[in-house]
Amino acid sequence: MSHWIVAPVVLPALLAPIIAFVMRHDITLARAASFAGTIALAAIAVGLMVMAADGTTHVYRMGDWAAPFGIVLVLDRLSALMLLVTSALALVVLLHASASGWDDRGRHFHALFQFQLMGICGAFLTGDAFNLFVFFEVLLIASYGLMIHGGGRVRLQAGLQYVVMNLAGSTLFLFALGTLYASTGTLNIADLAVKVRELPLEDAALVRVAAILLMVVFAIKAALFPVQFWLPATYANAPAPVAALFAIMTKVGAYAIIRIHAVVFGPDVPGLGGLIGDWLMPAAVVTVAIGAVGVLGARRLMPLLSFSVVGSMGTMMIAVAAFTPQATTAALYYLVHSTFSAAALFLLADLVVSRRPGGDLLRAEPPTVQNGLFAALFFAGAIAMAGMPPLSGFLGKLLILDGLRDSAAMTAAWIAILVGSLMTIVGFARAGSILFWKSTALAPAEPEEDTGNPDETEAGDAPPPGPARAGALEVAPTVMALAILAVLAFLAGPMTGFMDKAAHQLFDGSDYVAAVLDPDAEVKQ
Repeated sequence: MSHWIVAPVVLPALLAPIIAFVMRHDITLARAASFAGTIALAAIAVGLMVMAADGTTHVYRMGDWAAPFGIVLVLDRLSALMLLVTSALALVVLLHASASGWDDRGRHFHALFQFQLMGICGAFLTGDAFNLFVFFEVLLIASYGLMIHGGGRVRLQAGLQYVVMNLAGSTLFLFALGTLYASTGTLNIADLAVKVRELPLEDAALVRVAAILLMVVFAIKAALFPVQFWLPATYANAPAPVAALFAIMTKVGAYAIIRIHAVVFGPDVPGLGGLIGDWLMPAAVVTVAIGAVGVLGARRLMPLLSFSVVGSMGTMMIAVAAFTPQATTAALYYLVHSTFSAAALFLLADLVVSRRPGGDLLRAEPPTVQNGLFAALFFAGAIAMAGMPPLSGFLGKLLILDGLRDSAAMTAAWIAILVGSLMTIVGFARAGSILFWKSTALAPAEPEEDTGNPDETEAGDAPPPGPARAGALEVAPTVMALAILAVLAFLAGPMTGFMDKAAHQLFDGSDYVAAVLDPDAEVKQ
């Protein structure tokens, strides 16, 4: 039993209170500690990826208590991949927050940032459904603090909506867990996989109820229709580096659907069959449509990017809803792509919006400093998000379309993805042309309108000084995120090979169950 498995949870959990109580008045010291912790987390994630690459399912038993009575953390290819994506994104976001000064607008940014990483890493590693709920709550608390970082009335309103929606999801989560425990007497994921299949058909009704409740809970986290409405307001009004970090949070919901419903509620469960996929597929198709329409009709840049995240989540969940190894491979590839493409666009938007007189309003304004550089970066991010070659978005959507060839919902899924991609391309082309090409010589003389931007100065305040050129450290995080997309496209073969092995390991749940429930087993696939 390797103690490195628990390190991604313990490291930020120990670092966060130290930063909060000892370093909150010294931003330089807080930055140094946060960078050191995040770099160490990335190094640990690389080591865990190497450890899991051979197909061995590693189990860490807290207090050396055997499952299902003790708490377990489980490392396999899928959880190792998610940890690596999280740590890489965290480094990119942390660099932008420090270079742009966002972290200095409140005392507890770095402490909350580390607590957020603790919750995300714990959700990816836990082998227990109740502890998944616990880590979700850690995510909720830390993300609310990050959401309102920097203050502002609009940001507080959006944060309140975000909290209320997630608290409703948490309540449903507890109902689902109670129903599962009443039916099976356990909440360990591996033990659930065994107990659910042993239930007689006449007792399967409660399991169906629990499965649907869990799907609704995870759909809230993943921003799927009809509970996607919280995401545009939250992401559009959050600080830009926080919105970029939130790109991985919706993936926690997607991961939970993949893990729980593939291992526990598979098609061989009595009375369940393909129930989850039958509900999930139409919701994902509608989510793609909502995202595309939102991108096409947005009048501000930040809501446009937020709706593009909604559309990308719908695209990924279409592949997840098929619940086959091939489609799941495509979903995992697109998950990595959409995480970094969304992060790149939010970080770039911060650089652009802070240098435009009209903020993120999509209207003609005087050209920004470094207009050519920002236009080029926006073009790269837009083609990535829309799914155009040569970046990884094109390959991701191609893999999804190919993985759905044998699906009963193939026609609806193909139409949704292709038409949604076209509408996204048009929306981004319109926004890019307004932001970077339709520039005016002077700022418009019309009276200022309330844009809802929480970072704009209040009436009566002195006008801000002229925009400064973005330094290399400010631009570097956006370039890094786009470079990851290029590497993802260039190494698509090895990456999809690893993800294909991860998907087959996931759907062959016998290895997972044996590794968790047998204290002496070390299962390798």
